[in-house]
Amino acid sequence: MADSKPTLKICSKGHQFYKSSDCPTCPKCEQDRRPESGFLLQLSAPARRALEHNGITTLEKLSECTEQAILQLHGMGPASLPKLRAALKSEGLSFKK
Repeated sequence: MADSKPTLKICSKGHQFYKSSDCPTCPKCEQDRRPESGFLLQLSAPARRALEHNGITTLEKLSECTEQAILQLHGMGPASLPKLRAALKSEGLSFKK
């Protein structure tokens, strides 16, 4: 599947950006939303949005989930699991079995 030609898009805040996909995410807004600290900072934007969209914004909430449940979230990939495991371990937590 080839990418189409980039088209100019404008987000709800008025930022202009070019995207070749249907993804509506504004790079400027996404950069502004990036956390300054915590485990979410270690993740890619799609993985972070997947957790946030599902209300998982703390390690305590993350520890209530299984690894399989996390992998089922749209935007979450297997490369994020080692980072999440390490973050949980640093607080004495782990994924639900």
